[in-house]
Amino acid sequence: MKQLNCLIIDDEPIAREGIRDYCKEVSFLNVVALCKNVLQANHYLGNNQIDLIFLDINMPILSGIDWLKDLKKSPSVIMTTAYEEYALQSFTFNVLDYLVKPISFKRFLQAVNKVNSYHIHNDEKNILFLKSERQLKKIDVKDILFVEAMQNYIKVVTSKETIITNTSLKNFKDQLPEDNFIQTHKSYIVSKYKVDKIVGNEIIIENHKIPISVRLKSKILGRF
Repeated sequence: MKQLNCLIIDDEPIAREGIRDYCKEVSFLNVVALCKNVLQANHYLGNNQIDLIFLDINMPILSGIDWLKDLKKSPSVIMTTAYEEYALQSFTFNVLDYLVKPISFKRFLQAVNKVNSYHIHNDEKNILFLKSERQLKKIDVKDILFVEAMQNYIKVVTSKETIITNTSLKNFKDQLPEDNFIQTHKSYIVSKYKVDKIVGNEIIIENHKIPISVRLKSKILGRF
């Protein structure tokens, strides 16, 4: 079973630890970090693949709801709050459930099971079949590191294998989730979440160096 990477955001230490302890009891939940405010959370969202956020509302600096308003695309969210009155407003964002403190484990489990079902359904949409060497090979979009154009072919480099298939870079790009992939050059597309670092006019992913077009550089940097 696939694990969901979780971020817990709450200004109260006891509340953060309580949600973390609940998560430990559920096999498909993996807590990446505990954050006391949304500024800390921004750091983890920018550098990790987060699937689920447990988010408090009433926090210093910026409330959970105001933070959600400014996110272009957020992971799945479960609100964890002492305030019932924000429930209707919360569901206008990418909120899958709304838990009012004190939260029982039974209610917590109901919420995370709902999220897990949602992700299982969506993961089915993240599978592509590529024709290569007279075969149809199944790949998970989340495994893609980068894609390189090679005349009438493309080379799809994943964390597991490299596949060469007869299609154009544009056609393949149209099948990918727009928010997760960045075209860095006329011949290259990279997964945003696989980037290790940017050095000069190159993106480093594992031991691969992918060029950055001078024309596209400012736009690319703005995506991180």
